[in-house]
Formats: sequence, C-alpha cells, structure tokens
Amino acid sequence: MSAPLLQMEGIEKSFPGVKALQAVDLSLHPGEVLALLGENGAGKSTLIKILSGAHKPNAGRILIDNQALQINSPVDSEAAGIAVIYQEFNLVPWLTVRDNLFLGRYGTLHLIKRREETRKAKKILERLGLDIPLETPCARLSVAEQQIVEIAKALLIDARILVMDEPSATLSGREVDKLLEIVKDLKEQGIGIIYISHRLEEIFRIADRVSVLRDGEHVGTRDIGALTKESMIELMVGRKLEKEFPSRDVEIGEVRLAADGLRKGNMVRDVSLQVRKGEVVGLTGLVGSRRTETARLLFGADRLDGGVITLDGKALTLRNPRDAIRAGICLLTEDRKAQGLVLCLSVRENFGHPNLDQFSRFSVINRARESKAFGNYVESIRIKISHHEQLAKNLSGGNQQKVVLAKWLQRNADVLIFDEPTRGIDVGAKFEIYQLINQLAMDGKAVLMISSELPEILGMCDRILVMHEGRIQGELSKDEASQENIMALAVGGQDAA
Repeated sequence: MSAPLLQMEGIEKSFPGVKALQAVDLSLHPGEVLALLGENGAGKSTLIKILSGAHKPNAGRILIDNQALQINSPVDSEAAGIAVIYQEFNLVPWLTVRDNLFLGRYGTLHLIKRREETRKAKKILERLGLDIPLETPCARLSVAEQQIVEIAKALLIDARILVMDEPSATLSGREVDKLLEIVKDLKEQGIGIIYISHRLEEIFRIADRVSVLRDGEHVGTRDIGALTKESMIELMVGRKLEKEFPSRDVEIGEVRLAADGLRKGNMVRDVSLQVRKGEVVGLTGLVGSRRTETARLLFGADRLDGGVITLDGKALTLRNPRDAIRAGICLLTEDRKAQGLVLCLSVRENFGHPNLDQFSRFSVINRARESKAFGNYVESIRIKISHHEQLAKNLSGGNQQKVVLAKWLQRNADVLIFDEPTRGIDVGAKFEIYQLINQLAMDGKAVLMISSELPEILGMCDRILVMHEGRIQGELSKDEASQENIMALAVGGQDAA
C-alpha cells in the first residue's frame, strides 16, 4: 500500500464535562475509501470537525503527505485539499447551481468571469454525470442532485481528501447506487475518501478499510475482507447483538386506527388503512410515494380534502396536531431536527413541550416534576446527556431521536406513527428503538412504521402497505413479504400476493 495521504495522531478533544476524543489515530491512503464507524456519540463528528478546522484539538497532530499541518479554520482545511460534505448540505437554496459552486471562491476585488465559471461548472458536472441547467436554483433540485453539487464543489477546489458524512441517509436505492458509482470513480482518480454511514451494507460495497470509534476512543481498524456484519457491529457497540431485529410475540387485537379514503390534492389519493391493537404495520414505497404526506394527514398536520379517520371506532376531526395528540395519536417526524425538536432549547424543555398540561398549574411549570419525569426516560431508554439543561442541538442523532421518543411516550398515546425512526442512527441505538417499538405493541398500542429500509420493514412489521404515487398499491402479510415483492409494488406493479 502507498504511503498515507492523511494521518491523524493522538487526537484529543474535551468539552465542558465531556471527553469527546481520547488519543485517536486515523490514516487514509490515496485512492482509498476508509469507512469511519461508531455509535452516535462515539466521536466521529468531533474528529471530522477537527479535520475540517471547525474545532481545534487539545492534543495530537495532523499530517498530510507526512508533513505536519496546522488547521486552525475551515479555510486552512480547504487550502490543504480537504473537503467535507455534511449530512445537512451547505448550499444556499435560492442561488443557482453555478453560483453555489463558486460561492466564496473570489476575493473582494476579483472580477467574476461568468463564461469561465460556466465552462468549469459544465465540465465538473459532466464528470459526475449530472445534466441540469446551471441557472437552476438549488432549492429545485432533488436531494440526490444536491449531493452531486456538493461533491462538485469539492472537486472544484481540487480536493485530495473528501469526507462524506451520511451521504445516503435520504437517498432512494437507485440514488444510492449512483452515489456509490461516483465514489468509486473518485477513488480511481486517487482521491482519499472518509465515508461515514450507519448503513453497513454500503460499507461492504464501497470500503477498503474500516476504522471504528467507541466512546471517543479508536478501538480498531480492519481490512473490509476481515470483517463480517456481526463482527463489525460488535466492534461498534462493544457487545454481541444476537439478532438484528428483536422478536415479538403479541396477540393482535381489534382495530385501533382506521383511515378510509384519505385525499389531499394530487398528493394523497384515496388511501385507506387499518392498524390494530398490538400490531406494527409498515408503510413503505419509493421516495416521492407520499408516505410522509399520509402520516401528516393522520396527525392533523395537514387538512384533509376528503376521507375519514377513526380511533377505536370513533370518527375524529383533526384540525391540527393538537387535536391528534389529545385524541391519542402521536407522530415521530421524519426530520427530527427541523420538526421534532427545538434545537436551541434544552432537552428537558423539548421533552416538556407537548406535556405541559401534566407539568403545569395555572400556567406555572413545575420544573422539578418535569425533570423527574424526563429523568425516568433518560434511564429507561438510555439517553446519553451530560445534564437535563443540555441543548438539544449538541446531542448525537441517536440521542436526539430518543428525546423525541421520550416526549411522546410521556403522552401514553394509543397510536404511534414512526416516520423513518432509525434514519442516521447507529446499529446499537436502532436495536434499542426496535425493542421499544416491540414493547409498545406488547402494551396494546397500534404502531404505524414508515421506513425506506426494506430489511427494517421486513424484520419489524406484521403487515406491510406499499405506496406508489399517493396510493396504497398493495398489502403484504409477513409471510408474503420479500424485498422483491415490495419493490414490484413500489414501482407501480400489481400485488404479488
């Protein structure tokens, strides 16, 4: 193997009350894909922020081509040929593709040469296989297209080291295939790539080596050929997970939630479904099949154009989410950061928001009672926080999701709708959420689970509903369900059963 392109040696980083990284080593070679894995909160993001210049380490050094380098800011990192593509894209939505590509590339007195920009932009996008007008505002692009624009920005600065943080989290299967093709092409061009993902099947498709962090420490680096899925998980969580999906033995009862003929413009068209007591029903389909739009109607976040929603046989009038919550329906939203949490508030305050009726009297909040209730969930579902006043934005993705779970569990709702409950969450936290879903079913709750991950749908659900272009295309029992049958329905085919 060639000499390392990048070396991070003895990296340490502390925040008030938290040792985020302790003596972490990492190396990356030219033309290599290094998967960086670990549970949420393991230190991956902190390590990458040090490489990008967003954080300064308390100890350790960074070498590129065996030369020690001081990275004090993102400008220093970019000058060294390092580009980081974060899960939340760094694009200005109302600017065009071309303007986003060249934003910040010029000094104050530099003359912008549109013709030269256009030539370079077309060349780089052709190289990545993206054929779109350069004057298109980025807000009009699909998530996959925005991902390619971010990669193009990295190539325009001649990046030799590319970090991709959960690049496939919001992509469909075909879009993931395209992304991995691009990664392979970049690898062949000699670019070193650090690839962060919780989708282990992708790691086996794309990675050459795997480095694992656990609790801020480097616990091992292995060649991909020396690992199985089970051994990879064991490295990450420090224990064996006997099963990827925990078993559940529940007697399914009467219908709790029913929807009949739900309509919303051209998005949701005549959707009917039922979820019974003790049942976990999967709702899946390709990106754009309108699963989330259906969930929003069931939660009162959008107003129906037509159709009826009933809970335990009683018709509901849902004018807003407050009506749904009072009726006993809760929704864990697809985008926990934008819709599930107020990031600038503490985790205690986020927990308390939908439960103020339980913790207040005469408009005065009993913070001690609120904190005690939250503390029960911190312990029972193992939320990793330094204290109850920690800001939600400073938690890892898995722990943010658990805070959202805790606030809805406190409502003791009859129906829980989980929209992509494990997106961007590590395998250990996924297993804990699966166990929680099973417990809810055993407690007699009705669970509707929306997911793009077919193994998750197949492993967790008693029945599976498949959507296509705003309609339920078909229903599969657990015995009938397979990835092939689900995909046949998802693309508009007939019920394989």
